Amino acid sequence: MKAMILEAIGMPLRPVDRPDPVPAKGQLMLRVEACAVCRTDLHVCDGDLPNPKLPLVPGHEIVGIVEAVGEGIAPSRMGQRVGVPWLGHTCGCCSFCRSGEENLCDEPQFTGYTRDGGFATHVVADADYAFMLDSQADPVALAPLLCAGLIGWRSLKKAGDGKRIGLYGFGAAAHIIAQICRWQGRDVYAFSRSGDVAAQRFALGLGAVWAGGSDERPPVALDAAIIFAPVGELVPAALKVVRKGGRVVCGGIRMSDLPAMPYALIWGERSVVSVANLTRKDAEEFFPVARQAGVRTHTKTYRLADANAALDDLRAGRLSGAAVLTP
Repeated sequence: MKAMILEAIGMPLRPVDRPDPVPAKGQLMLRVEACAVCRTDLHVCDGDLPNPKLPLVPGHEIVGIVEAVGEGIAPSRMGQRVGVPWLGHTCGCCSFCRSGEENLCDEPQFTGYTRDGGFATHVVADADYAFMLDSQADPVALAPLLCAGLIGWRSLKKAGDGKRIGLYGFGAAAHIIAQICRWQGRDVYAFSRSGDVAAQRFALGLGAVWAGGSDERPPVALDAAIIFAPVGELVPAALKVVRKGGRVVCGGIRMSDLPAMPYALIWGERSVVSVANLTRKDAEEFFPVARQAGVRTHTKTYRLADANAALDDLRAGRLSGAAVLTP
């Protein structure tokens, strides 16, 4: 197999040749068709998330075909197209797992962080965390759904049922969730970096009723806001534009420190919540919704060998939608 590996934090990924991985008990081995590039991959490679497995194959938005199965897995799974997300394994016995909150598992494993991921031609994954996908769909279009879509969906559920939803950081996750909001009959208010006219036009083209800079106020008070950008200063900015009783959802795995802010911003029963990882139930809910809503992901395709260029483009904010690697 070919793979792009991270050998040291802050260093470019290096191409390597390795033997194909062998699935252990309860695992599948996939031939990777596509793997999207997520901001969390940047956090791993740049050292914002501590203690990754090194050397590491990043990537956790994987679409692939099952080519081998481990002990305990039915041979009928061979040839299936599946998707592998960020949460790759849970213990199944901690209090969180037992209560249906496996996203908060005390002993999790994460794809492309604590175990090798999909910036490769082949990968192994737990069969219980490999979701069946449409065999007729474009794998490149499917790949961003495995994290940007799933985390966006969990964030939207946390935001509640309000009509007016603000989305801060109009990238891979926001462009998917904006389409679902419109399908649900909600109004989307998109916030980008100040002066990022391209992102604002992108949002309006996907049905947002308003788009502006993150330092601007929308024309109406919002019922909720979801922050996908990893910028702590956006929390007080979002609190300023949500109504009393409104909610601000922090959708990223990492965010810069929140600044000091006056209590008046959160008074009026406004709330701030975070989203951590995903559950299998999220996937069971989300993929049918994405099909019904007719979600179309906007992607830019890179060869596997060009993974560093994809990461650089994401880091520099040069992407609309999602970057996707293809072996």
